[in-house]
Amino acid sequence: MDNYTLSNGVQIPVIGFGTWQMPNDETGVNAVLSALEAGYRHIDTAQGYGNEQAVGKALRLSGIPRNEVFITSKLDNTNHSYELTMSSFAQTLENLGTDYLDLFLIHWPNPLNFRSHWQSANAETWKAFEELYNAGKIRAIGISNFRQHHINELLKTAQIPPQVNQIRLCPGETQPELVSFCKQHGILLEAYSPLGTGQIFSVPEIISLSEKYNTTPARLCIRWSIQNGWLPLPKSVNPERIKQNLDVFSFTISPEDCQTIADLTDCAGHSLDPDTTPW
Repeated sequence: MDNYTLSNGVQIPVIGFGTWQMPNDETGVNAVLSALEAGYRHIDTAQGYGNEQAVGKALRLSGIPRNEVFITSKLDNTNHSYELTMSSFAQTLENLGTDYLDLFLIHWPNPLNFRSHWQSANAETWKAFEELYNAGKIRAIGISNFRQHHINELLKTAQIPPQVNQIRLCPGETQPELVSFCKQHGILLEAYSPLGTGQIFSVPEIISLSEKYNTTPARLCIRWSIQNGWLPLPKSVNPERIKQNLDVFSFTISPEDCQTIADLTDCAGHSLDPDTTPW
C-alpha cells in the first residue's frame, strides 16, 4: 500500500480501516482481522468507540508484527487535561496491548464538560501529547473535528504543530476552507465517513459514475478521496466489502468527474458543529 508522509517524516498508509460503531466483541475482532488479512495496515480506533480491546486482540491474533501496522486512537471528550490525558493514554496502551501508538488525536476540540475553557483545556492536553511524543510513546500527534479557530488557538501554545486533522469529508461535504487551511499548515486531512455513513449509495451521480468506471460507489468515493490528497477511513464488518474497499488503485477518476463529485451538495449529511454539540 502507498503511504503519505507526515510533516515529521512518519509514513502513514493512504487508507485506514475505520472502527466507529464496531462492537468490542468477536464481531469487532473478526472485522479487524478481515481488514488485516485483506491488506489494511492502518487501523483507526478511539477511546470513545469502546473497542480498543477488540482491535488489540485482532492484532495479536493476526500474527503481523506490531511495527507493520499503523494504529491510531483518540482522546475521549471526558479526558481533556494533562493528568487525564496521561492516565487514559496508559489505559489505551493496555487495551491495545502495545507500548506505543503510531498516532494519537484529540477527538473533539470543544467538549461540553470543558466548554467554558476549551482553549486552556486543549493547551494543557496538548502539552501531555507533546511529552508523550517526545518520550517516543506516540510517533505522530494530531487533532480531530478541529476547525480553523480551534487550530489557531492550539498553535498559540503548541511547541509541536498537529500533523493530522481527522474530519468528515465525503461527497456533499468537502469543507474547502478548512482543507485549504490545513494544507497551508502542513496538516494531513484524514476523511472519516468517506461514504457519507452509507448515504452515497443512493446518490444518482455517484451510481452513474461508478458504472462508468466499472466499480462500486464505495470504491469510487474512496478513490476520489485519495485523489484529493485525503486519507479515507472506510468502515465495514462485512469481509467481502472490507476487501473490496481496498481495491482502489487500478483506476483513476478524471479531473472532470472528480469535480462533478466535489460539486455535489446536501447528498450525504453534514458534520456537527463542535462548539454547540452537547457532548
